[in-house]
Amino acid sequence: MDILQFISAPTIVLVVLLVLAMLTATRGIRTVPQGEVWTVERFGAFTRILDPGLNFIIPFIDGVGRRVNVQEQVLDIPEQSVITRDNATVAVDGIVYYRVMDPAKAAYAVQDLNVALTALTMTNIRAVIGEMELDATLSGRERINSSLLAILDGATDPWGVKIARVEIRKIEPPENLIRAMNLQMTAERERRATVAKAEGEREAEIKRAEGEKQSLILEAEGRKEAAFRDAEARERSAEAEANATRMVAEVAAGAGTDALRYFIADKYVKAFEVLAGNTAQKLVIVPMESSALAGGITQAMELLRGPDGTFPARPPGTPRPPAAPAPEAPSPWTPR
Repeated sequence: MDILQFISAPTIVLVVLLVLAMLTATRGIRTVPQGEVWTVERFGAFTRILDPGLNFIIPFIDGVGRRVNVQEQVLDIPEQSVITRDNATVAVDGIVYYRVMDPAKAAYAVQDLNVALTALTMTNIRAVIGEMELDATLSGRERINSSLLAILDGATDPWGVKIARVEIRKIEPPENLIRAMNLQMTAERERRATVAKAEGEREAEIKRAEGEKQSLILEAEGRKEAAFRDAEARERSAEAEANATRMVAEVAAGAGTDALRYFIADKYVKAFEVLAGNTAQKLVIVPMESSALAGGITQAMELLRGPDGTFPARPPGTPRPPAAPAPEAPSPWTPR
């Protein structure tokens, strides 16, 4: 009571005005952080949004409604059991990346954006995977992601939300199904190995048969060429023999029987010389009488003798003709 006596009425009014001014400034000035957008409500109705930075509102009339995060956010989709088209149960979970494009719709068009997105994603995961078989589900993650992205992006457009990506993290069959798949995979690999081995053996047999075929063809061509060459050689030899015979016949026709006797005696002497000069030959069998052999050689020597009674000069390097053998003495055991 004593203190109020020293405070005048104007001072009290000034203090009240200062407090009212501070309260007004506190209620009318708003600082919005980066990455967020606030909504302004006037008597409970949405009027406008506040961008990041310093903003002013009407105190005691306007108020901040919802604080909306406009950054790209990650929503974790919990694991759930999904039945595929071929009645196989798999455990599936995923991640959704989204961003609020219209804060007013995100704040007032849906009650709880995260809950709505989670329920919508889980429902569409069951719908997409339910239309696929197990093998297609395990190998078709990209197809599942693309289908979910198109569905969720269209469904969340009225909420002012843009779905950036949808990623399926895990698609896991039960343990018994995994064991069956492993057995199937092992059997399939063994089948492929058997088929590959059979194909390799077949290719090897084909190559081996082709090689044998080519070998036989080449061998037959070689025999054909050899036979052709042999026939050609025999033909040339026959022609040479015919020419020689023709020449001998012509000489015989001109020189008479003496030339034939000379020719035969010369061949006879040369053949006997070769037979007798073989050092490995221990026994020489003469198929005619020695006297006849001596007579043949004598006739040959007489034919070689010139008109003057002398033998023609030997060319250099020509071996000396063999001497005529002495007449064989009669054997004492020969019956008289």
